[in-house]
Amino acid sequence: MFDDTSRPLAGAARKTLLLLVLVLLAGFVAPAFAQSANPSGLPLPRFASTRSEPINVRVGPGQKYDIAWTYMQAGIPVEIIQEFDTWRKIRDVDGDEGWIHQNLLTGTRMGYATALVGNGEIALRAGKSDEAGLRARLPSGFKVTIKQCDGEWCEVSASGKDEHQRSGTYSGFLRQEELWGVYPDEDFD
Repeated sequence: MFDDTSRPLAGAARKTLLLLVLVLLAGFVAPAFAQSANPSGLPLPRFASTRSEPINVRVGPGQKYDIAWTYMQAGIPVEIIQEFDTWRKIRDVDGDEGWIHQNLLTGTRMGYATALVGNGEIALRAGKSDEAGLRARLPSGFKVTIKQCDGEWCEVSASGKDEHQRSGTYSGFLRQEELWGVYPDEDFD
């Protein structure tokens, strides 16, 4: 015999089953959307540097977009702040933003010395201490290669000319807070 009272229960069971299916699908679909929002799977934001020269920075993610500016040398530190397919939105030390193809970037960490005090010079130390011997005084904005950081100090190398116009490469340690190209408390080697 057919009982009409079972119909509302069947409808409620169907709604519960539909809700359960939607919750399960959301568990599978949400990670897929998250991956497509960040195609490389690498964290955002992150620092990188330009691989070659010249590099056109575009106003949008593709070659059909206008060129905003051109980097004329390799090794410029940039911050990757967004990804779209094979394009990376970058921000430079001046805060300017644009798009570069992923093949034109490298994970090599470069940075700029940034003075915290008024004289505009940054002390490159022989060790991880303010009392360690002085290797060089770097002007603010001087480009360095960042080898590793421990959250307080970064080991770097700096190539250039000293006050007597002699070329050389200096290796040593800079306070992490005196570098653009690394995050506060970031630890890597």
